[in-house]
Amino acid sequence: MTTVSASSPTPPSTPREPGTPHPRPPLEQSRHLATAIPGPRSLALAARRATVVAAGVSSTLPVYVARAGGAVLEDVDGNRLVDLGSGIAVTSVGASAPEVVAAVSEQVADFTHTCFMVSPYEEYVALCEVLARLTPGTHAKRSVLVNSGAEAVENAVKIARRATGRDAVVVLDHAYHGRTNLTMAMTARAMPYKTGFGPFAGEVYRVPASYPLRDPDGMTGAQAAARAIDIAQRQVGADRIAAVVVEPILGEGGFVVPAPGFLPALAAWARENGIVFVADEVQTGFARTGAMFASEHEGVVPDLVALAKGIGGGLPLGAVTGRAELMDAVHAGGLGGTYGGNPVACAAALAATALYERDDLAGAARAIEDRALGRLRDIAADVPAIAEVRGRGAMLGIELVRPGTLEPDKDAAGAVARACLAAGVLVLTCGTWGNVVRLLPPLVIETSVLDDALDVLERALRGLA
Repeated sequence: MTTVSASSPTPPSTPREPGTPHPRPPLEQSRHLATAIPGPRSLALAARRATVVAAGVSSTLPVYVARAGGAVLEDVDGNRLVDLGSGIAVTSVGASAPEVVAAVSEQVADFTHTCFMVSPYEEYVALCEVLARLTPGTHAKRSVLVNSGAEAVENAVKIARRATGRDAVVVLDHAYHGRTNLTMAMTARAMPYKTGFGPFAGEVYRVPASYPLRDPDGMTGAQAAARAIDIAQRQVGADRIAAVVVEPILGEGGFVVPAPGFLPALAAWARENGIVFVADEVQTGFARTGAMFASEHEGVVPDLVALAKGIGGGLPLGAVTGRAELMDAVHAGGLGGTYGGNPVACAAALAATALYERDDLAGAARAIEDRALGRLRDIAADVPAIAEVRGRGAMLGIELVRPGTLEPDKDAAGAVARACLAAGVLVLTCGTWGNVVRLLPPLVIETSVLDDALDVLERALRGLA
C-alpha cells in the first residue's frame, strides 16, 4: 500500500557500527514520503559532499540512501522511493536479495581476497562454469573475470585483436561501451563521457546503427545492416577488422531496439570475413530483456560476450565469455587483474545467477513488459511529445520530442524525471540527445509497486500535454 504523508515519518535509518548485524525487518515495499525531496538529512550530506567529493562525480538522486530492498530505496530522512533504475540494471534480483547477502556473508567469513592469479579458488571456476552454460551457443567456452563492464569490453577487444592479428574495431553510432580510454573511443556521445578527455585510442571506426524511429521510412534491419557493412568495407576493409562490437539493444544511446534482421546480418557478415562478433550485454544481459541474453531474441550467437551489471547481484564484477579457441589464443598472463573475479563478488554472482534460473526472472521481465508497454503506448497516443515507446522485457524507453517533429526534447525528459522524483519514484534518462526516459525496474518488483510507480509516471507524462 502506498502512503504519501508529510507527518508521522518512518523512523529514519541510523548508522551502525561496522561489523554489527542489521537489526531491522525487511524494507516495506511501498512508496512513502516523510519529507520533501530532498529532506534535511540529505541536504546536510550534500553539503558535506561538496567539500570532499570531486565535482565531476554527479548523482541523479538528490537524496542519500540508507537502506535498499527489493524495488524500494529508503533515504536517510525515512522516505521510501520506488526504484525504476536498479542501479543502472545492476540490482536485477532486487537490492539486498537475501540469497546474495547470505552467500556474501559466508564467503567473507572464509576469505575476502587472495588474487586468482596468485592463489586460485573454486568460486571463480564455478562461476565460469555457469557462464559457459548460460551464454548463447553450445560450443566450448572459456571466461575471464574482471571488475566492470568497461573492463569486460576492453578485454574483449584485446582478445579479438590477439586472436585475429588485426587491429581495427567497428562500433555503432549511439553506442556506449564505458569510460576507459579505449571504451571512450568506442562510445559515441561526447558529453559527458568524452569531452575534454582525449586523445583517445586509435583504430576505432563508427558505422550507423539501426534506429527505426530515425531511419528512412521503411528501412528494414537487413538494409540497415547493409548500410553499416558498406561503410565498414569501404572505409576500413573487412580484412583489417578484428571485431565488431555491438549492444543488442542500444543502452545509453536511447534503449533503441534494432529492426529485425539487423543483428543477424551483421553477425553473418562478421563470420564470413573472420571478424570476431562481440555482443556487449553489459546492460542487456541476465534476463533484463525477457531472455537470459538479448542476443537470443533473434538467435544470434556471439563469438564473445561482455558481461557485468546484473551478473553480481550488486557487487562489482564483469566477465568476457566466448569461444574457447579465441579466448585461449591469448598468452599466459595476458588476461587478468588484481581484483578480477574477487571471491566475494563471485559468491554474489553464483547466488544471483541461481536466482535468475530458479525464479524465472526472464519470465518476470516479460511480465513487466506486458504490464507496462501497452499502458505506456496508450499514454503516448494522448501525449504528442512522446515520439515512441519501445524496449524489451524490463528495459523500456520513452523518447520525447517537440510535438509534431522528431526534434529531441531533453528538457521534457528532465521534467518527467523530476516530477517522478518529487512523488517518490526514481526514473533515469538516457539517449544521444538526453531525451529518453528509461525504465529498468528490478525484475522482482511487486505488481502493486510497479503499478503505483506507473501511476506516478503517467501523471508526469500527461503533464507534458
